[in-house]
Amino acid sequence: MTESSFTTRKRARATPKPKARAPKAPPKEEAERPRRSGDKRERILAAAVRVFAKNGFYATRVSEVAKAAGVADGTIYLYFRSKDELLVSLFEDRVEKLLAFMKRELPLRKDARERLRAVIELQLGLLEDERDLAEVITVILRQSTKLMKEFAAPRFMAYLDAIAKVVAEGQAEGVFRSDVSPGLVARATFGALDGIALTWALGRAEQGALGRAARQLADIILRGLEA
Repeated sequence: MTESSFTTRKRARATPKPKARAPKAPPKEEAERPRRSGDKRERILAAAVRVFAKNGFYATRVSEVAKAAGVADGTIYLYFRSKDELLVSLFEDRVEKLLAFMKRELPLRKDARERLRAVIELQLGLLEDERDLAEVITVILRQSTKLMKEFAAPRFMAYLDAIAKVVAEGQAEGVFRSDVSPGLVARATFGALDGIALTWALGRAEQGALGRAARQLADIILRGLEA
């Protein structure tokens, strides 16, 4: 065997095998896509609130909402089938937040009286710093009764049912009178809250007014429900 061939074989044995490559992580853009997608939807909803409150629902074009949100016109339709659905989604999202709060926070309250007070104060409290949203939900959405019936009714009824459940629990605990319908109390409570929000949105929107109104309304309703 020549020195040359020996050296070649030695080098071949010494050459390490290539290591298996670890699978590549997904591109950063792909990893962030779900979050960014949600952010974009939220941007569109926030822009819709501003534009609807400024121009009115019927005078607003989808392109105006898209411009305010910083997205292309067609992007709106990736999230909402129509301008009508966009409007109703503002209401539905608000109800979803209320329901999520009730599911998370109400079990922590010591009795039904505190739970009902929390519901009343929360609904108005969420609007305190969002006058445009209050105007859209209480004024503009009223012009679209058909939309409410077709799209928002299920979530709206779920919210009323959640309030009625609190009243029924109070009756079972013996802290609320038993001769009233929980469903009626729920509708009356929502009606009062909606009326307060409406007059606040159309008026001067004095800072802290909604919080004070919520506390007073809770006192009135709880006093009327006392067993």
